[in-house]
Amino acid sequence: MIQFKKTAIEGVYIAEPRVFNDSRGYFFEAWKKQEFIDAIGPVDFIQDNESKSSYGVLRGLHYQKGEFSQAKLVRVIKGRVLDVAVDIRKSSPTFGQHVMVELSDENKRQFFIPRGFAHGFLVLSDEAIFTYKVDNVYAPQAEAGIRWNDPELGIQWLIDPKDVLTSDKDLKQPLLRDAECFD
Repeated sequence: MIQFKKTAIEGVYIAEPRVFNDSRGYFFEAWKKQEFIDAIGPVDFIQDNESKSSYGVLRGLHYQKGEFSQAKLVRVIKGRVLDVAVDIRKSSPTFGQHVMVELSDENKRQFFIPRGFAHGFLVLSDEAIFTYKVDNVYAPQAEAGIRWNDPELGIQWLIDPKDVLTSDKDLKQPLLRDAECFD
């Protein structure tokens, strides 16, 4: 059974599975369609993605626009990350606010990020394997982002900014005030 916990922002959830440990290791149900529907509502996940990154790698803050927007259910298979969802729905009372959660292979937490949010994560361990379910295909023409260190967002990334490793593309993302957001 998975316990779904609401966060400070409507629609964003932390999912904590029941883990069965014994001398052989552990077992848990990572995703169960009916439990997810009962707690959050229907989301038609169509693809699983996986990435591997080293300490200090920051991926984000990313999203897809319009008809290609995506909801995501993310988790860490190996290592530890700080995961962040930023509300970029202009009509939302929490526009510009964020939720962050530490995801790790030890805590087995998952993070559900609905459509209308920018998403990013920072690797806190030597290495991390990160996986996520998405409900829409990747569309390069619809990709967008917000600069990870936008001071208006006030995200405390937990490591010195000089130790952050990110792509050139992510360094050139606009600030929230200049980004194309959801209505």
